[in-house]
Amino acid sequence: MRILIIIDGLPGGGAEKVVLTLCQGMQKSGVDITLISLRDVCHYPIPEKLNYKVVVDHSRTPWRKLTELSRRGKQLDKAVLEIENERGRFDMILSNLHKTDRIVMKSSLYSSDRLWFCIHGILSTTYLGHRKGLNRWNKRRKMASVYEQKNVVAVSEAVGVDLQENILANPRNVQVINNPFNIAEIKAMAEQPCDMAGQEYLLHVGRFHVQKRHDRLLEAYAKTKLQVPLVLIGTGSDIYVNKIKNLAEKLNIADRVIFAGFKENPFPYIKHARQLILSSDSEGFGNVLVEALICGTPVVSTACPGGPVEILKNTGMHRGLADVDTQSLGQKIVEIYNNPPDIDQSLLEIYGIDYICNRYKDLAKK
Repeated sequence: MRILIIIDGLPGGGAEKVVLTLCQGMQKSGVDITLISLRDVCHYPIPEKLNYKVVVDHSRTPWRKLTELSRRGKQLDKAVLEIENERGRFDMILSNLHKTDRIVMKSSLYSSDRLWFCIHGILSTTYLGHRKGLNRWNKRRKMASVYEQKNVVAVSEAVGVDLQENILANPRNVQVINNPFNIAEIKAMAEQPCDMAGQEYLLHVGRFHVQKRHDRLLEAYAKTKLQVPLVLIGTGSDIYVNKIKNLAEKLNIADRVIFAGFKENPFPYIKHARQLILSSDSEGFGNVLVEALICGTPVVSTACPGGPVEILKNTGMHRGLADVDTQSLGQKIVEIYNNPPDIDQSLLEIYGIDYICNRYKDLAKK
């Protein structure tokens, strides 16, 4: 079986990590995987022996933005044809992220039944949340046209519902396949040394971005009156990080909030935390929730649009769901802190790499 995965670059994001995990799992299961990146940027290690190809656009013409999608669609066609001539025809093609999808729409791949668009996030929040009136209507219409009567893989039920009810797309076929996790590898990485082992602390892991709502997190933490530190792992713009630091000062909790920055391996910190908290406005899936449970750490999350509700219900952790507001989140943090749930590791097997890879391979066979 041969599968092609296409993505618009590999910076340090969640969807990019998911794609590389899937590539690694597919390789180990005997699938011939090719990964095409449409930008020469990669902040993750590429799996050994993966057929990895970068298709870069070198155009520097003044009108390059106007012709970008069609031009890059032709570049993609050329690259795919070369690979298929060398390695054989692909049984399945997976396009990841909306920018990639728009380029694929301009390629000859778009008419193929082999093509599946993988939707990783709540598109209406990401692309329409700040738009109004005619601008919002026009953007929604353009987005819907990409997925009209096409095959779609949604990483959560909520992502598929959002595509149809808020973007108003009418896909031909929607399959929900959750993100894959290499459970054994995560557990092994969690055993690495941690400078906070033996200490009690609460933890948030995620980029500093308005969608993650660090402001809600800090305000909820302040309401708990808990004296255990709150550790924030992640990076973001200096402007946004400083805004959150100033909020900590304003709330008189700066002495208990630790800005830990980027951690190449966050799993030891997750394992030793008393609790992991997600305070987002929306999450396509919510990888860190599954990762925390794999590490044996209780979780609290806002019941925001996206995967968190599904994850916590599927794993028996629904008691950790809070309303999407500061008061409810603070109450849940205290409740789970005082009475942490038991984590049934067997319920996490539906997110294991082997199970998820088999879901994709079943699609390819059909």
